[in-house]
Amino acid sequence: MKPVPPGPAGRRARLPLSLRRRPVPWERQRPTWREAKPALIAGALKRAQARPSGNWYVVAASRDVRDDRPLARTVAGRELVVWRGSDGRPVAGPGVCPHLGAPLGDSPVRCGTLVCHWHGLALDGASSAGWDPLPAHDDGVLVWVRLDAAGGEPPLDAPVVPRRPDPARALSAVYVGVGTCEPEDVLANRLDPWHGAWFHPYSFVDLTVVGTPGTSGDPADDTFTVDVSFKVAGRLVVPVRAEFTAPEPRTIVMRITEGEGEGSVVETHATPLGPDAAGRPRTAVVEAVVAASDRTGFAVARRAAPALRPLVRAAAGRLWRDDLAYAERRWRLRSTGRFPG
Repeated sequence: MKPVPPGPAGRRARLPLSLRRRPVPWERQRPTWREAKPALIAGALKRAQARPSGNWYVVAASRDVRDDRPLARTVAGRELVVWRGSDGRPVAGPGVCPHLGAPLGDSPVRCGTLVCHWHGLALDGASSAGWDPLPAHDDGVLVWVRLDAAGGEPPLDAPVVPRRPDPARALSAVYVGVGTCEPEDVLANRLDPWHGAWFHPYSFVDLTVVGTPGTSGDPADDTFTVDVSFKVAGRLVVPVRAEFTAPEPRTIVMRITEGEGEGSVVETHATPLGPDAAGRPRTAVVEAVVAASDRTGFAVARRAAPALRPLVRAAAGRLWRDDLAYAERRWRLRSTGRFPG
């Protein structure tokens, strides 16, 4: 990637908000279709898919995995159940009772032990009566489960978790949405940063892609760098510089590198669920926003986290209503052989 000079996002403002001097109407902004080369996006996607995942899949937000009831999920066509054991760690395994097939997601947890509500088979996280646990990992924001049969890769002891801000000074929120597509369609959406100001004008303005993979000759340099302003209201914006990277085949990370919230990340994880009744693939988008700031007022925001998290999830949900339509459209074109390029 070519070196890029510090833009407006690199100059720390006394206030987080800026006033756009000359707003450009949506239809008059600079077209980006020539820059958003299909081969460039496809190449970045192919390299992402070749990176190791160790067969780890995101299943839920850490806050959603509890010690009083299990969480039922379907991942890669496999019915799973996840709960917290007596030591607070996540326990994961098949969601079907090996005795007579009861849905373990409907069963209660007592003192770290899941008790099947059909015939009382007690599961404390160890192998029992044909039920075998699966490796699980809680990174403090998300819970992952390792499915070696589904992933088919050499297993890793832990998932590839992106670098995040210090949890002691961060605010996190997790959004979950489901679309009719495959994980690669979700990643392709995020590996196309050019669409932001055109497709999401209610959130992004003044977007310029200032760096792309492959221009430096370094095969390890696989980053999209963007100068963009997050729209607040009217002409009020928050300008930043951000980088998009793919650390593993089902994850895209946007990291703010300059401007307000430097170091904050938005992690987009694509988890395959399995086919729907019509045989079409379904994918869960699990998006974790981990925000941080060294401004004094951010400590107040962290204390108000329970009230702010629904707002963060709502903002992510608005974007993903559009972006899932983008991903679903891409899958439909691919599945019919009509995808351009």
